[in-house]
Amino acid sequence: MLSGINNYIEHLQLMKLRSLSTLLALIMLSFSVNAQTGTLSGTITDAQTGEPLIGATVILEGTTQGDATNAEGRYLIDNIQPKTYNVRASYIGYQTLTRYNIVIRSEGNIDINIKLQPDRNELDEVVVRPNPFIKESTTPLSIQKLSQEEIVAYPGGNNDIAKVVQTLPGVSGSVGGFRNDVIIRGGAPNENVYYLDGIEIPNINHFSTQGSAGGPVGLLNVSFFEGVTLTASSFDAKYDNVLSGVLQFDQRNGNAREFQGNFRLGSSESALTIEGPLFKGDKEESNTTVIASVRRSYLQFIFGLIGLPILPNYWDYQYKLNHKINANNEILITGLGSIDTYKVNELDEYDPEQKATQEQVPVIEQETNTVGISWKHRFDDANGLVQTTLSNNLLNNRFFRYDDNVNQTGLYFRNDSREIETKFRSQFSFFRDTWTHSFGISIQNAIYNNETTDVINNVSFNSDLNFYRYGIFAQTSGKLLNDRLDLAFGLRSDGNTFMDSGNELYRTLSPRVSVSYALTEDRKWTLNSSLGRYYKIPPYTILGYQDNTGVNVNKNSSYIRSDHAVTGIEYLVSDRSRITVEGFFKWYSNYPLSLRDSVSLANKGGGFEVLGSEPITSDGKGRTYGLELLFQQKFNGKIYGVAAFTFYSSEFSDLNGDFKPSAWDNNILISLLAGYKLPRNWEISGRYRYLGKTPYAPLDLDATLNIYPAEIFDYDRLGEVRLDPYSQLDIRIDKKWNLKNFSIDTFLEIQNILAQENPQTPRYGLNRTEDGTVITPRELVQVNLENSANVLPSIGLVVNF
Repeated sequence: MLSGINNYIEHLQLMKLRSLSTLLALIMLSFSVNAQTGTLSGTITDAQTGEPLIGATVILEGTTQGDATNAEGRYLIDNIQPKTYNVRASYIGYQTLTRYNIVIRSEGNIDINIKLQPDRNELDEVVVRPNPFIKESTTPLSIQKLSQEEIVAYPGGNNDIAKVVQTLPGVSGSVGGFRNDVIIRGGAPNENVYYLDGIEIPNINHFSTQGSAGGPVGLLNVSFFEGVTLTASSFDAKYDNVLSGVLQFDQRNGNAREFQGNFRLGSSESALTIEGPLFKGDKEESNTTVIASVRRSYLQFIFGLIGLPILPNYWDYQYKLNHKINANNEILITGLGSIDTYKVNELDEYDPEQKATQEQVPVIEQETNTVGISWKHRFDDANGLVQTTLSNNLLNNRFFRYDDNVNQTGLYFRNDSREIETKFRSQFSFFRDTWTHSFGISIQNAIYNNETTDVINNVSFNSDLNFYRYGIFAQTSGKLLNDRLDLAFGLRSDGNTFMDSGNELYRTLSPRVSVSYALTEDRKWTLNSSLGRYYKIPPYTILGYQDNTGVNVNKNSSYIRSDHAVTGIEYLVSDRSRITVEGFFKWYSNYPLSLRDSVSLANKGGGFEVLGSEPITSDGKGRTYGLELLFQQKFNGKIYGVAAFTFYSSEFSDLNGDFKPSAWDNNILISLLAGYKLPRNWEISGRYRYLGKTPYAPLDLDATLNIYPAEIFDYDRLGEVRLDPYSQLDIRIDKKWNLKNFSIDTFLEIQNILAQENPQTPRYGLNRTEDGTVITPRELVQVNLENSANVLPSIGLVVNF
């Protein structure tokens, strides 16, 4: 099915290239571009307390332009020539910090806010090299940070954060790059959690797989991001339900001085973002700001026009309202949501592969919504703070499979479900010299309703769950030995009122410890290690599954456990480049095993399905281990780049206790990214990705023939057959145009420029004549006899005003 969808996207991109290139040429010819200037503003604050730093110095590297912060920690630099800069901030008693690759435009610039760490070694004779790769005591390794500009200009990313993070070490996606499954160090896609300004969001994709996490299109607007942090281990104790990764999205506040925005036109959708001050009056800046966006897909219109069988359609929206009550209190309200439909259309003419797609895809109607409010209070003596959040998230998922998808007759699978979570979390933090102590609680009400009809497995039920989940946590971190040694200790425990053992908190005690030691006085060499135990509650699709008598047969399931051990070394090559080497080991226990397919559920969830709605046992085990190598070069005025190599193994046990390669066991991941800034605001960048051979479960042809278009996979053979390695080179050319009242960002992107084949699992459909008539007796034949090797050009336009 995925290969068919890829072909449709290729048609779309080719059509968009022809039309948009003509439009772009007309736009550019209509402008007379004169010399324009831009401005840069933001705040400089204490990274620990959040207090504004008065008199901090901010300069643009390579120029004499700069400013000192005012009483509110704000700075403003104007009359800047539009191009890319590195911005350096310094303050007495604090470590100097540089923000790299900051693009200045004539219009549409966002605030660059910088947080400085205290420096107790400022008067030492030894020169300590500042580390541009920000880390935390709680997470000294397995952490990567991306700026907004790194995300926006990412080749092949299409402004989609899930695709962007696949450049980082240990992170892979689905073969072919169609889905946004984020697979970290061989773990399943649903082992990750996502936070938006400290508020948990259940998924970051349209058409998400319920019970898992992936989907084909991201729903987050990158125009909102101030930065994104990915943590692959050594998780802070405040995060629950995580086994493989935490993605933290830090949203910026809206412009406090004036209204501005941008309009983005891409290969599959368009988006509008507006931001500005509220209740400003005659003040120079407002204490209340808002930023909001809406995005609309037009895939369904183009697919319908060219006669393709699937009609995907989506909307999404995102917003943030921020209000500064006073110097010590701040409140924010944020939210996002989506409306997705996935329908099937009649073919204009018969094609074997498209016909199989038409018969096998599901019909999906899905809505998501998350809204949260967060209050941050800093103590008057600046020695601590408390942050309290209240949020609600909703998923409505109506998922159907029919014998006849076009006319929607012959229903053989129906999942009509709703997930609602209302969450409260409060965290207290206290600062004592170089130590930070924090503790907190989390409470949430979980509601899960599901009406399921499964004709193939002869199951029908109507589940209605309403229970509570809760957790307590504590964390302490600090520095010793003249700040050369960083230590962190954390403890967490979680429970719930539904599972048989849910209130036995001792079962989910999850200690964690991390250590970072500077091997040399100049801090060029650092040794980092961490140990931790982490737990995750099974998905609601597992907990809410019932047999035909209405019994919740999975109520006796257990929290999934993962034990991590990571050790690595970091070497600072220069003040803007580094080399790291990390070895990791993850051991899983209590993993859900499918009683139907005798396979770990870690191997499922990578397609359009409902993961976990079946009887399971919590007896599964797993192990992933490997070595990561990373070289990272921050922007040095001309170039930037990342080279990441991961060698690993991922195995999970089956119902017999035998370990088999998992569906994510590629063994080798290579990711190369580089960019070069040219004069006159031109930029060229490229990304290369390589994934080793991917295991897959082949189709059981005999069992499938009896129930087609439903499919049965032979999981006993998982690991016996693998796809060929996947590799792809994407090239992107950016040009920025700076005009009097607005600026324009344009790009031309060519995916798979080397026309390398995209490996695909064998797909089958009914044997038919040339006009589409089914041949009797019925027989399944392979419909994708060749791997696709298409070059995919696309063009994009962003107008900032």
